[in-house]
Amino acid sequence: MSNGGKAGKSSSSFHFLAGLGSGVFSAVLLQPADLLKTRVQQSGHSSLLVTIREISKSSTSILSFWRGTLPSALRTGFGSAIYFTTLNALRQNVSRSNLLASIGALDKNAKTSHSSSLPKLSNFANLTTGAIARASAGFILMPMTIIKVRYESNLFAYKSIAGAGRDILKTEGLKGFFSGFGATAIRDAPYAGLYVLFYEQLKKRFSIISQKVPLSGELAEGMTGSTSASINFGSGILAAGLATAITNPFDTIKTRIQLEPQKYHNIVHAAKLMVRNDGFKSLLDGLGIRMGRKAISSALAWTLYEELIRRAELAWTETQGKEM
Repeated sequence: MSNGGKAGKSSSSFHFLAGLGSGVFSAVLLQPADLLKTRVQQSGHSSLLVTIREISKSSTSILSFWRGTLPSALRTGFGSAIYFTTLNALRQNVSRSNLLASIGALDKNAKTSHSSSLPKLSNFANLTTGAIARASAGFILMPMTIIKVRYESNLFAYKSIAGAGRDILKTEGLKGFFSGFGATAIRDAPYAGLYVLFYEQLKKRFSIISQKVPLSGELAEGMTGSTSASINFGSGILAAGLATAITNPFDTIKTRIQLEPQKYHNIVHAAKLMVRNDGFKSLLDGLGIRMGRKAISSALAWTLYEELIRRAELAWTETQGKEM
């Protein structure tokens, strides 16, 4: 059976729910890291330790680290749901396309000992589908992203998501909900594309190194759930770290534009202003926090998502076997 057919057994709704669950879980668990990253990036002067001390001074110091959890969970949860659903649809269409197969969009050398039941595409196809899926989800969730970032900063005192939305609409109009979209797209599309590329390559390498199954064996028959989950988690951490390091300047620029759109007008203007006022190092603000946060969140989200899909495929196979 082809990879495309095998991965197509689970419905789009299941991919949506699997993405939603994995996104919400990672967002709630890692919200403190997101909060700290935003606070460090907003000024270019505060260090991580200073920021932690400032937040800890609050009367509800522990809970203060989870400020903005609701918009973050909504944004990350539905963002992951849309992203994984779109990515799966794109990968399925690519895997079934004879035209795309003829120009090398499929990985003809993919080994079935791979730790995933998802389609095996070429490096270029992985890069492209990941970028398109992430940019699409980012555009749809952009208004919630703006609210999330402002919730996390100490420049605004929003009491509710609805209140934040009304304030942005009143002071900046509809365009206020899309401030920094250019920087966000330039950050998210390459990040997601690079992540999928690195992730798939690392999984392939780790699957071979593990030597748990013969290269000609089927995943469902030869590789245990714990082995595939370990490979996916480790691949996710490394892939996220590499992709984050490459795209961090755009994340910092995005944060500045979203918090102070009157001061930072666009990507080029923001970059020049940041370098002139805070030095080149300001483009790397929050890199360590973001690398740690993205590494863990991406690994958790992708591992949980892939495990849910893998189990769905196994359940579907068993059901089909009983009916035959």
